[in-house]
Amino acid sequence: MDLETYKETFDVDDSPGWTAIDEGLQRFYPEVEPDFHFGTIISYALGGPDPLDGVSVYKRTGSSPHLHYVSYGMSELHYNEEAVGGQVSGWGFEFTFRLKLQEEDMPLSDGDVPIWPINLMQNLGRYVFQSRQWFEDGHFIPANGPIHADADTAMVALLMVKDPELGSIETPHGPIDFLQLVGLTQEEFDLLRHKKSSAKEMAAALSNGNRLLLTDLDRRQSVF
Repeated sequence: MDLETYKETFDVDDSPGWTAIDEGLQRFYPEVEPDFHFGTIISYALGGPDPLDGVSVYKRTGSSPHLHYVSYGMSELHYNEEAVGGQVSGWGFEFTFRLKLQEEDMPLSDGDVPIWPINLMQNLGRYVFQSRQWFEDGHFIPANGPIHADADTAMVALLMVKDPELGSIETPHGPIDFLQLVGLTQEEFDLLRHKKSSAKEMAAALSNGNRLLLTDLDRRQSVF
């Protein structure tokens, strides 16, 4: 999209990047409206502590019940003529996360939705904004403890891969990848860290019987 088309299509109160994310989600969530949405009270630009404008959460039922978290804020969301047609939008990605649930955990009310994945995304976003170092498909990082501090879990690191469903989209401000955070055991992280497995090989192993790469806090065994 060129600047003139952008100016004819949107006005200063619009959020073209946010709309593009919603349209990308509509392929899998036709109703668009998430089951839950958690917004930031004071934006990062106005001095607030949280870089993400919000996180939407979708309930998935069926054979692989889970919660699908999608961030808004690592890409350029709002009207910005200087961002039109960029090589990437903002940092070039948004976070996603898929938390495995048991059928007995469904349905959920607002007060039952686990907030720690949102805090995890906010912490990672804060790191990016402060360090100016961004994440890409295939990156992996330690969590310096369990990824959920209050849980007895073997998930102590994260692998970042393109969300198996959402992938990448084009926006008026440039393309973005949906980077899914996937929990890893210490053994799996060590294999990556010592280059005994590639990120691609690890993702393939994790997806065996787990196509959407759900993070299961109860998983104890390495996939290798």
